[in-house]
Amino acid sequence: MVVIRLSRGGSKKRPFYNIVVAEQKNRRDGRFLERVGFYNPLASGNAERLRVAFDRVDHWVGVGAQASDTVTRLLADAKKAAPAA
Repeated sequence: MVVIRLSRGGSKKRPFYNIVVAEQKNRRDGRFLERVGFYNPLASGNAERLRVAFDRVDHWVGVGAQASDTVTRLLADAKKAAPAA
């Protein structure tokens, strides 16, 4: 099964997460199919906290990928904060 989940990066006590599309059987920080965004929980000032390519997320969900609980929450927050188009 294909999932959309977070892949941890950054250094010790300074997390940075990539939002990736991966096979469920692969390790959390292992091989992935596509990077569709990032989440920086420690962003401050003008630093960007969250970026998501919604067109790619919609594509993957359309072909059967399932988002993790955390990614679902982040996507909802990003859609709420996105300017109305």
